Amino acid sequence: MPERSGGAHAADINPNADIGAMDRPGKPARVSSTTSTYVWRIAHSTMGRQQCAAPIESRSRDLRRPAAMDYQAILHKIQHDITPWLGKGRVADYIPELAKVDPLHFGMAIVTLRDEVFCVGDAWVPFSIQSISKLFACTLAFQLQGDALWQRVGREPSGNAFNSLVQLEHENGVPRNPFINAGALVVTDVLCRRFVQAETALVQFMRRLAGRSDIDYSANVAESELAHSDRNRAMAHFMKSFGNLQMSVDTVIDAYCRQCAIEMNCVDLARAVLFLANGGVVPHSGERVLGASPAKRLSALMLTCGTYDAAGDFVYHVGLPAKSGVGGGIVAVLPGELGICVWSPALDANGNSLAGMQALEWLTTLSGRSIF
Repeated sequence: MPERSGGAHAADINPNADIGAMDRPGKPARVSSTTSTYVWRIAHSTMGRQQCAAPIESRSRDLRRPAAMDYQAILHKIQHDITPWLGKGRVADYIPELAKVDPLHFGMAIVTLRDEVFCVGDAWVPFSIQSISKLFACTLAFQLQGDALWQRVGREPSGNAFNSLVQLEHENGVPRNPFINAGALVVTDVLCRRFVQAETALVQFMRRLAGRSDIDYSANVAESELAHSDRNRAMAHFMKSFGNLQMSVDTVIDAYCRQCAIEMNCVDLARAVLFLANGGVVPHSGERVLGASPAKRLSALMLTCGTYDAAGDFVYHVGLPAKSGVGGGIVAVLPGELGICVWSPALDANGNSLAGMQALEWLTTLSGRSIF
């Protein structure tokens, strides 16, 4: 894919180089310390669902500021080199509405704590966030129950598929973590006991996190999921038999399918996870969502459990807390600095965006920034 005109590149990033070659011996590409940063300035009042355009403003060269990293150049480089990866996996065809999504979409966005936005491709195109919603539902449930939540759902990787029933029988109906389907159903049960419409409460919460009033769920996607929810219903009935589901199965499944059908774009999702990068505080509003310690611990759960059965491999290659969804989105956090989101609908065998996983690896390699 050709570079966009007007895009700035760090001095030592070769736009024709193969990023994948950085896995081979030799010196990896790094961002030049003398490059100025290009910033996307987008006011909350004018944010629309639009395509990313050319960078419009140059910022400080002060390298003591994280924003001095030329993230826009890095994103353009990733967009240029990701083309061969697009469409290689399979969209989530077990949900008919998701099967209709073009697998060649690719968007990526980075938002800093100062609300500087860097993006490429389809970063403003809304998509079904699916299991990314589990991160925000867990946050809301923790607000309600605190550490008591962990009496009903664990904090360990499952080592199995995200929709597996195998461990529930051996572990008395207590799911391994809140980011697999069984754990997310327990979290949704907590929300359903507190709110008349749990999905509405979650949508309102995410609107506050993203600074957008128009975020909502897709009724078509929700109905499509409800019509194909037999496996999730089986999990819910199984956990209810162990006393770990308090509301009716129908109530929980209905709210869960609507929660997964929330639609957002990469920019809004990157902004929505910034509270985790900021010690539990939403940067643009000052709202404290979590205490600093719970925010750290939730980020740790993302690191160990956020990408299904590929979490170890993801940490090895990327080194960031992240949460993926079968809609093709992945959100990630660089503590103290950034919220990140990438979207490409074609999935790998573990249910993670194939191109998205590669793009995040390239991001941390080119920028030299991860939690390690």
